Amino acid sequence: MTKHSDETIKSTFPMPALHRREILALGAGGLLAASGLSARAQTKAAPPPPAKPTGQVVVGLSQEPTAFNPLMPGIEVDETVWMQVFNTMWLADPQGNLIPDLAVEIPSEANGGISEGGLAWKVKLRAGVTWHDGTPFTAEDVKYTLELINAPGFKSRTRVGHALVKDIKVTGPLEITWRMEKAYAPYLALLSNTFIVPKHLLEKATDPNTAPFNGAPVGTGPFKWGTRQPGDNITLVANEKYHGKGPYLEKAVLKYVPDQTALYAQFRTGQVDLIIGTGIPANFYEEAKKLPGRKVVMIPNASLEILMPNLENPVLAEKAVRQALYASINKQAIIDIIYYGTHKPTESFAPQESWAYNPNLPKQQYDLAKANKILDEAGWKRSGSGVRMKNNVPLEFAVSTTTGAALREQCQQLMMQDWQQVGVKMTINNMPAAVIWGDFYTRSKFQSLLVGTAFRTVIDPDPASRFASDAIPAKNGSGANQMQWQNAEVDKLLKAGQETFDQAKRKEIYWKLQEIAREELPILPIFQYAPIEGYKEGLIGFEPNINARQNTWNMGSWYWAR
Repeated sequence: MTKHSDETIKSTFPMPALHRREILALGAGGLLAASGLSARAQTKAAPPPPAKPTGQVVVGLSQEPTAFNPLMPGIEVDETVWMQVFNTMWLADPQGNLIPDLAVEIPSEANGGISEGGLAWKVKLRAGVTWHDGTPFTAEDVKYTLELINAPGFKSRTRVGHALVKDIKVTGPLEITWRMEKAYAPYLALLSNTFIVPKHLLEKATDPNTAPFNGAPVGTGPFKWGTRQPGDNITLVANEKYHGKGPYLEKAVLKYVPDQTALYAQFRTGQVDLIIGTGIPANFYEEAKKLPGRKVVMIPNASLEILMPNLENPVLAEKAVRQALYASINKQAIIDIIYYGTHKPTESFAPQESWAYNPNLPKQQYDLAKANKILDEAGWKRSGSGVRMKNNVPLEFAVSTTTGAALREQCQQLMMQDWQQVGVKMTINNMPAAVIWGDFYTRSKFQSLLVGTAFRTVIDPDPASRFASDAIPAKNGSGANQMQWQNAEVDKLLKAGQETFDQAKRKEIYWKLQEIAREELPILPIFQYAPIEGYKEGLIGFEPNINARQNTWNMGSWYWAR
């Protein structure tokens, strides 16, 4: 898209820019414009799918997928590709059930797949599965995948849980066993998000970190890699030898439009068939619901919108600073006015639908006097400019987010003004999605981020990959502890939560973890997402799934009503 066309779209669909004065003037009477909204469901009986792949779907994304090896570091939007090209041994459906995919059944103590108190595992695999190049899929591929994740020098997305896997044995072409160093309760859930890669292609690479495969992946999924135009789109094509249901579409085009307003405009005009991920901006929700020929739904989601401080930053490392910042965020205004009441306030890192969610955490109160008192007591003194100082260090830091995320940019403005009142100088350092969510994020090069993310192990409440001291990539850890939080008590609790299969005990552990996180504030939670996604009428099979990181999880079964 050209700059000119972007500007044309913006003039057609102007952003309802909210300035601080307007926000405060609106007050409670202007809030909750979106309350009472409900999803509209398809009510007619769906026609049968086509006999062969037919037509295409254009999926609108505001972030660009750039990582295509599913074992290497990536972000949520990359899974839009992984889910189509690759398969896992099992996956989670919207109800939280694990469904066999490359495996023929979910291993359990009842069927003998898990034994010795969780230490011994055996998985039986599906027959008749082939890679996109025609090579048969076997247990050797699963063994290679699990070993590659743990291989020294390989840039693994995470080794949390996988590092416990030992003594992997192929006991038949379609059967594999391994042992765990210790019982690890989240591993079933973790494997539902572990995509299997082809041994016969990657083992030939001199370095799997730079293999040609990483730019043109080959999988077993319903769609095959087609073409990529960086900065614009990725086209996937139907795998007509897919082992599962579908695919029913001939092509799937993943269209990247970084400006969310421009993306919504393309949905409105029909250039994209649906919007997922960051979804339709809340300020367009009321209009979008009335668009002819469109279905617009609020979907359940486990992700949170947070301020993520880098705890290695000398200012943000201080707990009192984080507590003062949190007390001076007007969360309710952000939710009710900037996001039109579409999201849910939260104090926890756990989604409110989880059995491990602690509802008893202290509720944040927007209180500038309290924030000033905290900073005064912590020794941060106001300078002549009004910015607080301590040990000759100004209370100053940058907040970064994705360029073009208009509502987040409004949040930044609101935070900046509130924090200025308590002597904090905040600057804005936004950048394009392809830049900010690369090393800048994964290697903790930011000062703070305004970001949407989740804190669980797929569908398991275990947050070790986000909070454990050994999960900090910037310190050679394996995980996604980008805030670089280190807490010995938390490490002990995380370990205890992983080692027991007793849900009551685990719940007690995760409640305590939430209490510590609420006190320490390694993240400043703002709200739990209830994103708005939309699709054209006639698209059959779209089904939101809170247990998948992208709602293209079942795209192989999508088709158009004829």
